Amino acid sequence: MTIALVRAPSSRLAEGIVTHIDRAPVDVGLAERQWATYVDALRGVGWQIREVPVLESAPDCVFIEDTVVMFHDLAVITRPGDDRRKPEVTAVEPIVRELGCRVERIIAPGTLDGGDVLKVGDTIYVGLGGRTNQAGIDQFAALLTPLGARVIQVPVTNVLHLKSAVTALPDGTVIGWDPAVDDPTLFPKYLSMPEESGAHVVVIDDQRVLMAADAPQSAALLRSRGYEVICVDISEYEKLEGCVTCLSVRLRR
Repeated sequence: MTIALVRAPSSRLAEGIVTHIDRAPVDVGLAERQWATYVDALRGVGWQIREVPVLESAPDCVFIEDTVVMFHDLAVITRPGDDRRKPEVTAVEPIVRELGCRVERIIAPGTLDGGDVLKVGDTIYVGLGGRTNQAGIDQFAALLTPLGARVIQVPVTNVLHLKSAVTALPDGTVIGWDPAVDDPTLFPKYLSMPEESGAHVVVIDDQRVLMAADAPQSAALLRSRGYEVICVDISEYEKLEGCVTCLSVRLRR
């Protein structure tokens, strides 16, 4: 069973936090349509959609990936590194419990954003940077190591989250946009991508990935490697440092 947790954008989306890029006007109406298309794309490949209630007071709530990290049947409720985002986790916990997940939490003084967690099989890379701190990584490792995970800490200084720099293909190859990656040698199999958003993929299954529509060279590169690439336009979310991974949490049961 494959389930995608999603959360509709707040009407205050345009007020979302921007850290590493210049602020640009966000068309909220267009963003709502893009979100619906993104959700339809996941539904169209057979994923069950479970929607977490929108939190109107939280402009960034659509970036649901930051609120919970899944590993097998464990849901780790995060503690976002920006205080303005901490209320976003509240509505997520009852949803994952309803889905039969065990629940653990990151607690103070630890901080952890789900966007800093890249899973490649049982190897889990966690970015130490502006939103995730050492205490958060230590707590996360203590929860997952007994379950067979190998947690590897990597630096993140050039972008908001680790997965703003790198994601992974179904075969375990880590793909990245070099200007955003602190140290590509930390990844045993690394592939440089020609466009920034080309470094961001959601794995659908062994043969299919979803990525942003504004990286045609990267899409062509992945197709040349035998993958089917599904493209969606997320331009309004990219203005808020978002990417395709940010807009869902994927549960594979």
